[in-house]
Amino acid sequence: MPSALVRALSERARLPVVDETTLDAFLAPAAGEPDNAVLFFTGDPAQRPEADDVAVVLPELLGLFRGRMRGAVVRRMAEDKLKARFNVVVVPSLVVTRRDQPVGVIGKIRDWSEYVAKIGTWLAPDAPVMIASGDPKVEITHAGKEIVR
Repeated sequence: MPSALVRALSERARLPVVDETTLDAFLAPAAGEPDNAVLFFTGDPAQRPEADDVAVVLPELLGLFRGRMRGAVVRRMAEDKLKARFNVVVVPSLVVTRRDQPVGVIGKIRDWSEYVAKIGTWLAPDAPVMIASGDPKVEITHAGKEIVR
């Protein structure tokens, strides 16, 4: 269950709550909508109280970058399934995308100037997309032979 601030964010700011079944439809912009979006991975509010701080900052960022990006909250039950796809390592995180590709991730709460500088750079049409991190690889050396899993 999201915290009261995260719930209020989705209700008052009218941000959709997306999961693995609705995310791709959200990321495909409708006519007149910007290609870029920001996804809010909140994490468990009991363990990650910073999510409330990010929930306060996100509407301000959407206002600053109005017309350049849309926003959504990722449903908590879907976060684990979507983290690798969007290179999310820590929660809370904001992921800026261009259509269905991540262009940047900001984890935890940051200084306002860092949000503005990074997101402004990521919204540039020529900003490179990130490569999905995929599953972690483990190297095991046994009897002089290297095994990668």
